[in-house]
Amino acid sequence: MSGSDAAPGGLRGVFALGGSALPVYAFLARLPAALCPIGTLLLINERDGIGDAGTVAAALWLGQALGGPVIGRLADRRGHRPVLLVACVANAAVLAALVAAVLGGLPLPARLALAVAAGLTLPQVGPLARARWAHLAGEDRALVGTALSFDTTLDEVGFVVGPALAGILAVTVHPASALVLAAGLILLFGTLFAVHPTAPGPAGAPDTGAPDAGARADVRLWSPELVLLCAMAVLQGAAWSGANTGVNALAESLGEPGTAGLVWAAMAVTSSIAGFVTVARPGSADLAVRLRRTICAQALLTLPLLAVSGLPGAALAVAGIGLAVAPHLIALFGLVERAGPAQRRGEAMTVVGSGLIVGQALAAAAAGPLAEAYGHRAAFAVACAAAAASAVLAWAAAGPGLRPGPANRTSPRAPSPVLPHPSPEIPPPPR
Repeated sequence: MSGSDAAPGGLRGVFALGGSALPVYAFLARLPAALCPIGTLLLINERDGIGDAGTVAAALWLGQALGGPVIGRLADRRGHRPVLLVACVANAAVLAALVAAVLGGLPLPARLALAVAAGLTLPQVGPLARARWAHLAGEDRALVGTALSFDTTLDEVGFVVGPALAGILAVTVHPASALVLAAGLILLFGTLFAVHPTAPGPAGAPDTGAPDAGARADVRLWSPELVLLCAMAVLQGAAWSGANTGVNALAESLGEPGTAGLVWAAMAVTSSIAGFVTVARPGSADLAVRLRRTICAQALLTLPLLAVSGLPGAALAVAGIGLAVAPHLIALFGLVERAGPAQRRGEAMTVVGSGLIVGQALAAAAAGPLAEAYGHRAAFAVACAAAAASAVLAWAAAGPGLRPGPANRTSPRAPSPVLPHPSPEIPPPPR
């Protein structure tokens, strides 16, 4: 199913590639990525306080950032199916052990070790789903763009549903229920996603379009373009994290800490809407142009945070930012698909996904103490600085010097510029 010359366009074409079940499996299998961090915070904060909760959640993030590229590399080498099956079983077992460790009162080092293990074994369904859609769409650039746009929008919807569901379960059932649900979803829907007939085999196998399996070892992953895109992902994660920290600090200063999640959900709602609009009306701009425009729009939309003094204003501000988030990510991962070598596409996707996590962790480490010392606007300043730096980087890289080298792409697809001026020959996919 790697070709799509006769496939219909738009979302009909996406569903024709993978069937109606694949997006459902992919969505439910990636929902634990949104459930686990907030579920960990809620469970440990309930029993041991916010200090231990934040430390353990950071350990989970660290494990995810380190483990993502490893799982992506193994999936490229061994095929999605065996790697995802092992990761799903291991992750469900580790999450169950983490819940048992917290409820059983095990010491902090044991919980930290299990949190790192939970992050390391997270199946990386999101990045590998993007790699799978790109593999299925083959040479149809417009269909690749639509599929990746649709998949990114599913991510945004997941990050609306996940935290809200975790909070509801913690209040109505038990603080551990979000992590238990995450383990169950990974075990069931992660397995269904892994064994779906669309799962690619090892890169270099006959159906991948690469010359042979041995050629993969000679293909270099990193290129100037991928380094640039990863740096932008780090800055994007930092912008999110600074804004999120500021919202939490503001809510706590007003004596309403429980409302921070609802305020933050406003961003995910508008981002999801913007993502679906981008899928339906991708426009005619080249991906690289789209990336620069959305990054700059996000930088401008972040500035009103500095004037926020109440929760309604914060909700409006983060909702405004959300209008640029999904279009930004759609363009970012669309360019990752072009910049990364076809034989290492899954690894490229997971590397950039890890960049988002690293950015969130670094900004949280800086914005938290700043908010505690100087108030919520200091954390918002971190978000504004990260968004502005990303915009400057995007425009500074707009010259002709950054182009994918032919040595990095041994598949038949012609290389396309990562951050050049628009190219009229190539239909510009939305992500």
